[in-house]
Amino acid sequence: MKYKALSDQEERIAKVIVNSAYKVHKELGPGLLEKVYEIALTHEIIKMGCSVQRQVYLPVVYDGIEFDEGLRLDLLIEDLVICEIKAIEIVNPVWKAQVLSHLKLTNRRLGFVINFNVPLIKDGITRLVL
Repeated sequence: MKYKALSDQEERIAKVIVNSAYKVHKELGPGLLEKVYEIALTHEIIKMGCSVQRQVYLPVVYDGIEFDEGLRLDLLIEDLVICEIKAIEIVNPVWKAQVLSHLKLTNRRLGFVINFNVPLIKDGITRLVL
């Protein structure tokens, strides 16, 4: 299946996210709490000129009923790109499914799972496109 290309703005934001993740990981290294990486990554992304919302409430609507069961996006950058932050040793495939579900629920196309608990950050960045 062939997907429509991402917009120039989405690609620009993707570069900002990846560059910011590299900078945070280089400075802090692995082994800290997710919240620390979330705050540091937010700071770096803002420094690069993008707006960031943290812990964005995500309602789920099913059969006309809205559930507010605590779903949250870790980061929403420029109201376009979702970023899920992790800091854990064992990679769980459900993280990708989670971000893909978040993309579907929000009608967005680009998301990232970034696990900072890796020796090389390139091994911790997963880009997901709908």
